[in-house]
Amino acid sequence: MDVITIGLLIGGLALLTVGGELLVRGSSQLAALAGISPLVIGLTVVSFGTSSPELAVSIQAGLAGKSDLAVGNVVGSNIFNILFILGACALISPLIVAVQLIRREVPFMIAVSLLLVGLALDGNVGWLDGVLLFSLLIGYTVWSIYASRKESAEARAEFAQEFGPEKLPAQGGAKVWLTSISLIVVGLGLLALGSNWLVESATTLARAFGVSDVIIGLTIVAAGTSLPEVVASIVATLKGERDIAIGNAIGSNVFNVLGILGLAAVVTPGGLTVAPSIITFDLPVMIAVAFAALPIFVTGLSINRWEGAIFLGYYVAYTTYLILAATQHDALPTFSSVMALFVLPITAITLLVLALNAVRRRDWATPRA
Repeated sequence: MDVITIGLLIGGLALLTVGGELLVRGSSQLAALAGISPLVIGLTVVSFGTSSPELAVSIQAGLAGKSDLAVGNVVGSNIFNILFILGACALISPLIVAVQLIRREVPFMIAVSLLLVGLALDGNVGWLDGVLLFSLLIGYTVWSIYASRKESAEARAEFAQEFGPEKLPAQGGAKVWLTSISLIVVGLGLLALGSNWLVESATTLARAFGVSDVIIGLTIVAAGTSLPEVVASIVATLKGERDIAIGNAIGSNVFNVLGILGLAAVVTPGGLTVAPSIITFDLPVMIAVAFAALPIFVTGLSINRWEGAIFLGYYVAYTTYLILAATQHDALPTFSSVMALFVLPITAITLLVLALNAVRRRDWATPRA
């Protein structure tokens, strides 16, 4: 490991962040010009666009024969999106879940996560699996467009404020189209270059520290490629557009599984190999995290600060476990026992009680202040 490797890692993350931002801007402008609903832009184009770094990295890793990095990137990003991004946003300001479509997307995200587990149990996500996943993405997008027509005026107004036509440059029509296309082209170019740098530097780091591509993918690469989601969600929260923050994280998770793993499995010869450690530990964690979001979204339709703190705490615990396991630290058995025997059961019971109370009071139709 040398200065060049560190430089490529930082440079790759920077290019992915800038490239993803340019792609989101260009895609959002084109979608608005084409007359697509701002709500659909927020929940599909933006959430898909902020996942473009994960897409670039996973495809690059798959083509380079590094399936562990590709799969670990997606699984780690999905865990990061829920625990870290929603946790951090909730600490800034309680996240009120008012858009009906988002409440339908959470169960869909859980279903998609369960499907991935089923496909990965044989240790491979093959070509046909990839076709299935990507086909579901197309169906999901069409469904989102249809469902958006039933949204409330308040929801449409909020998304229109952030992504509507008034956000377009005050220029002539042809110039706006040219500008949007240029942003997309430049963004894609930066994503391609940044993903190549990140994959190469991450692999070098893994070898230098004696850890696997799986761990690097689940931690450094997953957090790094999720930077666009972090920025988009936190900025939306600070601006009071909290539905957008939530929609971005949930929509990105759906796209990560259906779009990124789907395409990566299709273009990778022989499909993507799934490491046993991912099947036995990281995929179950991803499923647990997805299910953990459900009662919080039901209990008053919001994520309060204390719930956000729990999310962040679990992400720290998850990352700590990965590091301890990778280094075979002496503290690993004690840490695992405390989490399994005390922390996880207490949290599960707390969430269950909150969900049951919410159903009994039937207050799920009224968001908390």
